[in-house]
Amino acid sequence: MDEHLDELARLADTAGAEVIGRTIQRLEAPTPGYYLGQGKVTELKSLLQDARATLVMVDESLSPVQGTNLERELGVRVMDRTEVILDIFVTRARSHEAKLQIELAQLEYLLPRLTRMWTHLSRIRGGIGLRGPGETQLETDRRVIRKKIGVLRRRLEGLVEHRANQRMGRVARSVPSAALVGYTNAGKSSLLRALSGDDVFVEDRLFATLDTLSREVDLGGGYRFRVSDTVGFIRKLPHHLVASFRATLEEVRDADLLLHVIDASHPAWEEQVEVVERVLAELGAQDSFDPSPNGHPDRKRVIYLFNKADLLPDPQGFLARVRERYPHALLTAAAPSKGLATPVESLRQVLRASSQALRPVARVRVPVGDGKLLAALHRDTEVLEQHQADDAVLVTTRLEARLLGRLRHEGIGVEILG
Repeated sequence: MDEHLDELARLADTAGAEVIGRTIQRLEAPTPGYYLGQGKVTELKSLLQDARATLVMVDESLSPVQGTNLERELGVRVMDRTEVILDIFVTRARSHEAKLQIELAQLEYLLPRLTRMWTHLSRIRGGIGLRGPGETQLETDRRVIRKKIGVLRRRLEGLVEHRANQRMGRVARSVPSAALVGYTNAGKSSLLRALSGDDVFVEDRLFATLDTLSREVDLGGGYRFRVSDTVGFIRKLPHHLVASFRATLEEVRDADLLLHVIDASHPAWEEQVEVVERVLAELGAQDSFDPSPNGHPDRKRVIYLFNKADLLPDPQGFLARVRERYPHALLTAAAPSKGLATPVESLRQVLRASSQALRPVARVRVPVGDGKLLAALHRDTEVLEQHQADDAVLVTTRLEARLLGRLRHEGIGVEILG
């Protein structure tokens, strides 16, 4: 319970509020009118007056009725966890698409709660010469919001095709990809900056990064990997924000490799791992990956990165313990650590090995008359060399393992070079 309230306090700090107190109540079930019990509401009102507080944050989702009743009874602004996270997302969104997604989530959250925004609602009086449009101000606002929601959804759908075209261009370059996922503030952006050397925005706050950011990482020996930093997950994720994770979901689904970043220094890291995996499952992305040591031939690999190893008193002892559950886990850190000579070198080695496995160099024997296959190789793979020999075109290329298997199934001559 304390850990949950500590996280709410960090959310409050990220949103720009100063926390001056906290209180809890043990209930078998929330009350329908206030969520809290009536006695607790009275006690809270007294605490607010003594502390001169102007805002109450509740670490749960409140129904429209509960929020309205609490604000009326306490005489101050009341925000539930969903509204706090939405407010943070508004201030953190940078790209056009992220702003559209957050605006959509806000409107969907606001729609059933409009009565809290109005105190002057009254139906226009009837009678000759006084018959109005038959709508209250509330009904008018609801109609406007529903129309705006429809417009935003159509605009977001238009951006899906644009992102699909971008991904096709990346596939044509045949650079393998990895998606960094994890709990918010696990250090994903710090890892991306350490890997790429680019000036990636990093801040020790929840939801410092909302927009998906990709960088190509040079692994040496001619091998490269495109690594994408995605928005962090959090417990009790508001369902209104699920649509806002669409770009993250697409990056995860299209990635060749999933890098699950875990804050090893956090006392509740196991719960955070469960939260991330549960959210991925809700988004429909978890089934694409296989976290087991041996892997699944039809699924992509997951690598668990226990980050912030520089904050651990005994990094190697910690790694030995977690490898009982995650055999291929890695310790990483964006800052130097006593237990790690080079903070991200082990990750670079894994990415390089994965790049070699995912994009082997092969020589494909293309029949002279098969222009369609030759064009597909130039479009979907990284062609290194091409020359004609007898009745075939020999194409040396770096291609996906999945495409390699398909060519062999179709009877095309393929020779692995490295």
